Amino acid sequence: MWVAVIQMQSTKEAARNCDRAHRLIAAAAARGARLVALPEYFAGLGPPDTIVSRAQALDGPLVREFQHQCRELGIYLLMGTIPEQSPEPGKVYNTALLINPGGEILASYRKVHLFDIDIPHKVSFRESDYILPGKELVAVTLPEEEFTVGLAICYDLRFPELFRALVDRGADVILVPAAFSQATGKDHWEPLLRARAIENQAYILAPAQCPHPDQIIKTYGRSMIVDPWGLVLAQAADREDIIYARLDRESLLKLRTELPCLANRRL
Repeated sequence: MWVAVIQMQSTKEAARNCDRAHRLIAAAAARGARLVALPEYFAGLGPPDTIVSRAQALDGPLVREFQHQCRELGIYLLMGTIPEQSPEPGKVYNTALLINPGGEILASYRKVHLFDIDIPHKVSFRESDYILPGKELVAVTLPEEEFTVGLAICYDLRFPELFRALVDRGADVILVPAAFSQATGKDHWEPLLRARAIENQAYILAPAQCPHPDQIIKTYGRSMIVDPWGLVLAQAADREDIIYARLDRESLLKLRTELPCLANRRL
């Protein structure tokens, strides 16, 4: 299965972001990608009040316009993440959506781990002030394809037990849309992605946000596709970009047979 990971430089301008996303998705599909993945908050990256104010239901206009494109192109699409309306005033869910070629929501995942950090005299940021954590882990098999896909989001990357739980649910591909911070990304982004791939013998697709001058916390970018051996199959440049790779299920199963780490687990 050919896949495409889209790196964006989203701003607060939703119309501009969505138009750009549609164009990049179309370009990826034209190159033969069967699964296309967008980054976290692809439709609008801004301060917390902006994100909260743009929350929609999963049957809202934002989702519908990308469902329509999936039907037109006949692709699976990871709609990065969007702010989803919640029952609690002033708070939203950070939700990843996987759309099938028929335009239906195949899976939705609400980010479980929230990025709260407070370093005196340096930086303070609390995602939990405006985001509600999800409670359910999500892995789903792609109809007509051989792969089972697990969903994670950005900060989840630092919690290996989540990825192992997804593999226990059958995942052999894990999607990680992100807006990873530049401060930590320069040292941790690639090692964490490769570690999650190696220890779970799974493909990792990580579409990310690259830096923009208007960002409160600068993002890192460097979107990646990593194979189950931990090799980087593709990495984005430091700009808006599309990267591609072919996922080979036979090679994945061969690795899991010849190096049976998952089968040898005792805990």
